[in-house]
Amino acid sequence: MPMDGGVRFRVWAPEQEVGRVVLYRPEGREELALERDDLGWFQATVPGAGPGDHYRYRFGSADPLPDPASRYQPEGVGGPSEVVDPHAFRWSRSDWGGRHIREMVIYEMHVGTFTPEGTFAAATERLPELAELGVTAVELMPVAEFSGERNWGYDGVFLFAPSRAYGRPDDLRAFVDRAHGHGIAVLLDVVYNHFGPEGNVLPAVTDGAFFTDEVSTPWGDAIDFSRRPVREFYLANARHWCEEYRIDGLRLDATHAIVDEGTPHILREIADAFRSAAGRSQVAIVAEDDRNERRLVTHPREGGYGLDGVWADDFHHSARRLTAGDEEGYFGDFSGTASELARAVTRGWLYEGQTSAYREAPRGTSPEGLPASAFVHCIQNHDQVGNRALGERLNHQIPLEVYRALSAVLLVSPRTPLLFMGQEWAASSPFLYFTDHPEELGRLVTEGRRKEFERFSAFSDPDARERIPDPQAEMTFRRSVLDWDESEEEPRAGVRRLYSDLLALRHEHPALVRSGEVWGRAGPIGEAALFLRRTSPEGNDLLLLACLSGEIMIDLTARPETSPGEERVWALHLATESPGYGGSGSWGRLEADGTVHIPAPGAVLLEARRHGSA
Repeated sequence: MPMDGGVRFRVWAPEQEVGRVVLYRPEGREELALERDDLGWFQATVPGAGPGDHYRYRFGSADPLPDPASRYQPEGVGGPSEVVDPHAFRWSRSDWGGRHIREMVIYEMHVGTFTPEGTFAAATERLPELAELGVTAVELMPVAEFSGERNWGYDGVFLFAPSRAYGRPDDLRAFVDRAHGHGIAVLLDVVYNHFGPEGNVLPAVTDGAFFTDEVSTPWGDAIDFSRRPVREFYLANARHWCEEYRIDGLRLDATHAIVDEGTPHILREIADAFRSAAGRSQVAIVAEDDRNERRLVTHPREGGYGLDGVWADDFHHSARRLTAGDEEGYFGDFSGTASELARAVTRGWLYEGQTSAYREAPRGTSPEGLPASAFVHCIQNHDQVGNRALGERLNHQIPLEVYRALSAVLLVSPRTPLLFMGQEWAASSPFLYFTDHPEELGRLVTEGRRKEFERFSAFSDPDARERIPDPQAEMTFRRSVLDWDESEEEPRAGVRRLYSDLLALRHEHPALVRSGEVWGRAGPIGEAALFLRRTSPEGNDLLLLACLSGEIMIDLTARPETSPGEERVWALHLATESPGYGGSGSWGRLEADGTVHIPAPGAVLLEARRHGSA
């Protein structure tokens, strides 16, 4: 850390006896002794050192290693660390107070493929378009330094250092600063359950003390959270992103893989640390966790961890089964009916303790009483696209009319919506799995990637698996880059207008902006259509009718949940098959007696209005 007249260097290496900091300056290389305390912390303040200096640590006679808590790795995972002044950046916003998760429309973004340039600076230039769309929160996929020039980010090994592949630390600060200027919160995806397979120096620096072989994970030995310095590493990292980058929240990757027997649980400590660093600003801490575990988002008073939200994938899985017909793997646990999808909207998730055939075990807990905003729903995200063998987006596999209707369900729902970059215009580019590891490791990654799909019928033949794009090939990465020009071309431009109009409605209409649990109802209309009602204090409720297959005819006055109410009638507010959205214009009919006919896939949004009103 830069200080007046010098830099303080500090590193935890409990199994080491002698440590030195190696400085690389224009005038040459210099090694200086570090003092060790009884807890294994080595430190020294070096007069004359400053921002821009490069350094490594040396223990005993071993080769020098980068700083495990490096703020920047200008030459990648194998190069020296750079001293960075975290307070040199000039912020333009002093009045930003964050956003509550209730206000969030989250836009998940991979910096490297969001623009052709693949940098923080280029992403910053696109922020006005996201604000115009109606996005109120951007979620960056992990940016921590990783091996090579391209990666999803889940192979990060320097958790405090934004990757040099995307720019310098101040480029990320500029992105956050500009986002706040547009009213957009910035969430950061962080990986606290494992490290990538290449470039991790912690095993060498701590001589294995950072990990435990008592618990195994898909990525090797688990992180040993029973050691206080290990816990502090992650708490410091959470504070780091808030204090030094003004990040508004964290998406915690694979929390089901974080094993901790301590009290309080490390997840609660992370949330507390981040909120403490944020002061009075609103923040959002969201877990990725497939267990449907309510404890994640319940208050610590009730024994919970106090997070703000959780990715609730049951909605996605049911929607994909219904619209695209996926039935292998975990999709086999879902029926893909309108009734099931409506229940996912109503409850937040579907499995509340029932036995999962895929897992061969009970799954889930009751969502009763949890805030509607605590459930993050999507119709696609980086996992659900990129973990497909060919990286197909949902719009590649279903008709656009179905895609538009399902998009309306997502955006009218009371749950927190998450969009995956390019979803708003039904992007043509896939999102593939890509890496840039050294040759031998890369070969194993390629082999492993293709082997994992052999249990799927479409890839049971070895020749078919050879069609799976090689993660190591640069072209695999290039194919995943968004083509922004196509967003201006029909019918994709129409899809974007639909998203923009629905998000404007979500931010402005009293039936959609209300917080709390009295939001309305959802239910099936036959096997492949559903209604979704959002209630308004003024009585101008909204009713979405979404036909995802076939056609529907319904008398809205026949049941109370679809009746417009006393002295009110339903009036058409929006139809996803309007020509302006790229549709055919033949959305159906709304008769004076309250009968609605939708002859083909599509959705209509009705508003309850007083008799005689415009």
